[in-house]
Amino acid sequence: MQLRRNCDTKAEQRKAMPELPEVETVRRGLEPALVGARVVGVEQRRPDLRFPFPERFAERLAGRLIKALRRRAKYLLADLDSAEVLVMHLGMSGSFRVEESARPSNRGSHDHVAFDLSTGTRVTYNDPRRFGFMQLIAGADLAAHPLFATIGLEPLGDELDGAALARRFANKRTSLKAALLDQSLIAGLGNIYVCEALHRAGLSPLRAASSLAGKTGAPNARAHGLAGAIRDVVAEAIAAGGSSLRDHRRPDGRLGYFQHAFRVYDREGTPCPCCGARVRRIVQGGRSTFYCPRCQK
Repeated sequence: MQLRRNCDTKAEQRKAMPELPEVETVRRGLEPALVGARVVGVEQRRPDLRFPFPERFAERLAGRLIKALRRRAKYLLADLDSAEVLVMHLGMSGSFRVEESARPSNRGSHDHVAFDLSTGTRVTYNDPRRFGFMQLIAGADLAAHPLFATIGLEPLGDELDGAALARRFANKRTSLKAALLDQSLIAGLGNIYVCEALHRAGLSPLRAASSLAGKTGAPNARAHGLAGAIRDVVAEAIAAGGSSLRDHRRPDGRLGYFQHAFRVYDREGTPCPCCGARVRRIVQGGRSTFYCPRCQK
């Protein structure tokens, strides 16, 4: 089955953007080029993207050493030797391109920012829809900044377990699907990987989020199973370079290929790979939800 290239609703078109695996893939692709290099110059080709660039953006970056490149939820964070952090968000269609020459022969019409590095490498940000943005924030203020103050738990690592899910979902009256998409609870998950994780865990997207905790608030088997499914699907997607449905590309230009491993997402009407029942599609909160009515209870 060939995956559909268009979202099913206008709301999905507005909300579609790279999820955590895609952003982490970009981070890993950029890290060798950026970390340890000094910014020689910045070519800023417009005053704004989704938001205006910070004041004196190019000037504040010029000469700065990039000490580390991190990710928080769907944000890329470049730690500078000026004690500021360059915060980058890909929006719906943003991508980075790494070129060995600081004077590339091709300049795209949607190339909006280019960073020339002390190594001779140029890193260019391209964004046709211009929903991405860049900010410079003092490192000491980052955690309390409005962009980050309410972001929830990272789904990678040992912190996300059944107990953590039960604590966050214990009193939630919303559906399990909606709770997993709430960035203040779990960071970085979007529609694709929530659908896939719920299928792996055998849980209906319509189930109440509070059903992951018992009467005492302790995690039950559902909570433990879902935590493992989230960790597994995110890790597998990162290993596959993310999912390329429309715009996502790695910094080396290659596409991600996790979309070929989807079990239910965008597979309405096809047989469930586990039981053979037809995958269904419903709409929750303006987003398409794909699930197996037999496997997921």
